[in-house]
Amino acid sequence: MKIGLLQCNLVSNDIEGNAEILYRALVGAAAAGAELGVASELALCGCPATGELRRRAFVERCRFALTDLAGRIQKEDLPPLLLGAPVANPVPQGKPLHNCSVLLRGGKSMVISRKVLLAADGTHDDYYYFESGSACGVLQFQGWRFAVAVGEDVWNDRGLWRGRRDYDSDPLEEFMIGGADAVINLTGIPFSRDGLQRHQKVLSWAAGKYHVPVVAVNQIGGMDSSIYPGGSMVFNNGGDLCARAALFAEDVLVVDLNSLQPCGTPCPASGGKREPEEDIWNALVLGVRDFAHKCGFGRAVLGLSGGMDSALVAAIAAEALGSGNVLGIMLPSPYSSAGSIDDSLALAANLDLETLSIPIRPGLEAIDSMLAGSFAGKEADVTEENIQARLRALILMAFSNKFGLMLLNTGNKSEAAMGYCTLYGDSAGALGVISDLYKTEVYALAEWLNRKRGREVIPRAIIEKAPSAELRPEQKDSDSLPEYPLLDAILRACLDEGCDEAELVARGFDVALARKILCLFRKAEFKRRQSPPGLYVSGCALGQGDRRPIAAVFK
Repeated sequence: MKIGLLQCNLVSNDIEGNAEILYRALVGAAAAGAELGVASELALCGCPATGELRRRAFVERCRFALTDLAGRIQKEDLPPLLLGAPVANPVPQGKPLHNCSVLLRGGKSMVISRKVLLAADGTHDDYYYFESGSACGVLQFQGWRFAVAVGEDVWNDRGLWRGRRDYDSDPLEEFMIGGADAVINLTGIPFSRDGLQRHQKVLSWAAGKYHVPVVAVNQIGGMDSSIYPGGSMVFNNGGDLCARAALFAEDVLVVDLNSLQPCGTPCPASGGKREPEEDIWNALVLGVRDFAHKCGFGRAVLGLSGGMDSALVAAIAAEALGSGNVLGIMLPSPYSSAGSIDDSLALAANLDLETLSIPIRPGLEAIDSMLAGSFAGKEADVTEENIQARLRALILMAFSNKFGLMLLNTGNKSEAAMGYCTLYGDSAGALGVISDLYKTEVYALAEWLNRKRGREVIPRAIIEKAPSAELRPEQKDSDSLPEYPLLDAILRACLDEGCDEAELVARGFDVALARKILCLFRKAEFKRRQSPPGLYVSGCALGQGDRRPIAAVFK
């Protein structure tokens, strides 16, 4: 019995396009000998679930697409396809849809299982659109009895995955009482730090506990902020990883379930030893590439400041879109150092980027003249600094509009947490490329990149210079914030681990500093709400990934 794992890069809401992608993948799997094809959770409409599921017409399109694809598979004499799709809830009570696994066979579609474990606290997308099912399903095929589970239904969530949710039931355990020869898991697991290892651990645990092979198919590709890494896996009944599809790339992996040996020349099951930065780099490159292409952009633009953040974003963009499709614009102010221009040019030369230099002094002088009467008698302050940032955003957006370029935002997570950015200025952009990386992680990724390439992709001068917005003479980030290693240590404790002020002090952080950081973080929520969507690489992304109240009292 050979099963084909169809790891496809799908497009959100493109039902007919996704059906075509799945069909082509099934053709490839059949050519490699697969007798059954398996795709990921909500493969038909693209995972994660979106508000389009509220529209009856959208759900009808899904139904028609399943029927059409089933007929096409039968006509071409292809093996059956098990895929994830939204299906109308046949019961009047509850929410109108189920998150299902659906088998296309004999020209017909049949629901095999309905996802059971939906987050009760609304932290997961499918909570808003789907009704919980009653149990895992069973698929009997070619003499095999498969337990088919969707998403979290196979995880059991006992501290192995996120450790944040407690479920009242264990669908897989309940189903396995009846016996099964193997488990098939249709899933959509977005990338996060250490997430690949945790996902592997929980699937291995399930295979070992029930002494059956486990086949898990994950989605690949960027879907707005979420980045799906693929890495579909097959485990033997002892919990050992036997085969794994490619990471951060489309793949069709065909495995013989009798021998648990992959057919052809797939990736090694172990995947080799990888540094954490390698996965983060690959995720961000994939996220930028897919966001741009799925939104219809072929080229991107960003501001090159000579600083660390814009340098790393430029390197990611060049890798994702090709150097010839990235424009770097230098926007020196009267306070910009000569080194900022020189460092930006050196970076551009290393990446083979096209650059432009547009000094903003004439624009500043014009705006100063316009405001001179109204601002008479007032000392220069942060207002004038923000005008510089907003003028730069105006120019970058002008290039975006005129030439159809996607503007990449270069802000990092540490700055976003502290509100250390200018609303409608350096917070502008279509996509926050490194918005989920702390500043210290930005440096670590740059160091890894230079080490990996064996040369200074990002010039040493950029890595070693003191961070500065250069909006006033001799300005340094440390004038307003603690040094980044200290700041990030506090932010990690607060955001990643949920520490409050008392817990920070108990860990040895200065009480006044802890109080200041928490205060700045809370005050900056209104800026984060208006930031561009950012790529998620952690389990606690800010902005849309971790919304906090704006008009509120904190104690």
